[in-house]
Amino acid sequence: MTNEVTREGVLERITYYNEDSLYLVGKLRSSRDIVTIVGNLPPLGEGETLRIKGEWKVHPRYGQQVEVKNWERIIPTTEEGLRKFLASGLLKGVGPVMAERLVQHFGDKVLEVIENTPQRLCEVEGIGEKKAGDLVKSYREHQEVKNLMIYLQEYGVSPSMAVRLYKHYGERAVEQLKEDPYRLAEEVYGIGFKTADRVAMQLGMPPDSNQRIRAAINYVLNSAAEEGHVYLPEKELKEKVEEILFSGEKPDDSGTRKEQIDRQLVSLEEAREIFKEEIQGETAVYRAPFFYGETGVTRNLRELMTRQQKMDRAREEEALQEVIREQGHLSREQVDALHYALQEGVLLVTGGPGTGKTTTIKAMISLFKKLGKRVNLAAPTGRAAKRITEATGEEARTLHRLLEYTFSEEKGFYFQRNDEKPLPADVVIVDEFSMVDLLLMFHLTKALAPQTRLIAVGDPDQLPSVGAGNVLRDLVESRKIPRVNLESIFRQARESMIVVNAHRINQGQFPRLNIKDKDFYFIDQEDQEKIASMVAYLCQKKIPQYGPYHPVEDIQVITPMRRTAVGVDNLNTLLQETLNPPDNSKPQVKRGATIYRLGDKVMQVKNNYQKEVYNGDTGRITSLDLVEGEITVTYPEVDGSRALVYQINELEELVLSYAVSVHKSQGSEYPVVILPVVTQHYVLLQRNLLYTGITRARKLAVLIGTKKALGIAINNQKVRQRYTNLAGRLSLVERNPHDLDGQK
Repeated sequence: MTNEVTREGVLERITYYNEDSLYLVGKLRSSRDIVTIVGNLPPLGEGETLRIKGEWKVHPRYGQQVEVKNWERIIPTTEEGLRKFLASGLLKGVGPVMAERLVQHFGDKVLEVIENTPQRLCEVEGIGEKKAGDLVKSYREHQEVKNLMIYLQEYGVSPSMAVRLYKHYGERAVEQLKEDPYRLAEEVYGIGFKTADRVAMQLGMPPDSNQRIRAAINYVLNSAAEEGHVYLPEKELKEKVEEILFSGEKPDDSGTRKEQIDRQLVSLEEAREIFKEEIQGETAVYRAPFFYGETGVTRNLRELMTRQQKMDRAREEEALQEVIREQGHLSREQVDALHYALQEGVLLVTGGPGTGKTTTIKAMISLFKKLGKRVNLAAPTGRAAKRITEATGEEARTLHRLLEYTFSEEKGFYFQRNDEKPLPADVVIVDEFSMVDLLLMFHLTKALAPQTRLIAVGDPDQLPSVGAGNVLRDLVESRKIPRVNLESIFRQARESMIVVNAHRINQGQFPRLNIKDKDFYFIDQEDQEKIASMVAYLCQKKIPQYGPYHPVEDIQVITPMRRTAVGVDNLNTLLQETLNPPDNSKPQVKRGATIYRLGDKVMQVKNNYQKEVYNGDTGRITSLDLVEGEITVTYPEVDGSRALVYQINELEELVLSYAVSVHKSQGSEYPVVILPVVTQHYVLLQRNLLYTGITRARKLAVLIGTKKALGIAINNQKVRQRYTNLAGRLSLVERNPHDLDGQK
């Protein structure tokens, strides 16, 4: 049997599909046989007709497969094929019901009608002129993308890359690709240096071209930022660039490669695209946005701390005593926090669970309101803003909304609040500050007016921000920002084993397990398949019987990894089947390998600034219109809820969220958290990750796994160091006399 294979047939089933990499595993039925196909393909619908070329491969577990190298979408000719093609979500406003109507009315001539006599579409029930126009436009775009994909295949451009190119450049995609393939890695989301480099090599670009070396430098710095680094040491940067560009080649004894990299670093520095600085005896290399961000935050904080606040000390003391009487039971540290909130331009309030951070925020709001001050309350995410709103009774906004993030054709996305148009506030209080990254911190501090106070509240032992930087920890470590650390655990909180064990874990101690009538339980189980089944049972039956907990609304499964039997992906599939099983009364659509069903719990995984919904926001599918091909997701809001409509071809922005990663759970609290802890998650068994997961639980935490895995996590305090110098820059600021962390 020859290794090459060509098949034309119907994509009968999609077994697996990754929305990020666009990697597909599916079954293709041809006139000869049914074959398993694998490869990078754009979002496809079951029932589509494909012509594929590839090679036979034998997978050690799944057997014989065809690895797709080239493919082409074939327009179906049968009514059944057309029905599936139209219902696949490729055309805006066409769901399975509308697809059926179109085929019933026009038969196998339906595509000819769309192409040649689109005005006839209005003959079909439910289609007016506007909808017909949208349908035709969508069909023509689909055809253009298909043609682009076919053209680009000879350059090794994957279908997923072709889709992204078209979305970004439209009809100019080919022209842009030929002009400078490396620009794609900078400008097009999801296309990295390696992909652009492969295309550039096939287009005949020299391996030692200046464009290639500059692109590799930018790629390494961008990759470092995605891992949380604000800069890279120059030595490490050069080594990584050389490895990317010349791996597999003979050693460069002449030093020519190093000279070439040095020349491009100089060129980038002259163009002010990168900046170099000496930090602790080594040269650090910054991309411009992070250099401006770090120096800007330092400058802005220094100015905020040194600005003279206009005070009426007698009135402030009177208001302070009123608040202390009203609150009733404030710890010494909380009273200190109120004192220094009145005195300082910038204040950190830190502490673990149960130490009264939220109570302190409430007391501060009350204090400043008594003094007639305008208070803005904010948090990094929608979930965190909603939680602090519910806890304080005061409206909180996300930082993006507070700073009025918006889009225009001229400027792109930008913050409307800045140094020229500062926030109209006397005090800005930001909760969950550990989630704030460097660039967001820069824009926040830039938007504060001369007399505005900044109060940052958070837990520095939580996971750091997803974006570059480690702002809260750097502010603490600088020892220059006035700080009150809340250490006293309140009596009511001391009754909670969630709080007690969170503090024990944070101190490197083993938690106390399964104390009767408490809120922290550990189930000892080693077998992953049994753990997965147990998670489903706990969500569906056991925990709702234990207390007034809704299986979907109140219980959140949090797990460190995406894959494995107790990873996010598998648990979501299992929990969807258990908690929201298929039913004739529940419409559903399939996109890739994921089924979206009425009632499903879903999470937004990309920032969508037009819809004003952000990565990590969680909602429920409350409507699924098979006629229009639209899904409505309702998100809880501070003052109720908000319904957003998605087309089927936008579903790559949504994932099931019965189970979420620990990182995605940051800033949220749930009545009940179930957390698998297994040795198979060894790479992510870290103390701060376990601590973060447990502290998401408000009323009940259930851990399932082995004590060995729990011990590994508790003993692993090797938090990956991030390259930042915010603490170093702040250390040069004149020492503040009001540091309350024993650092006077």
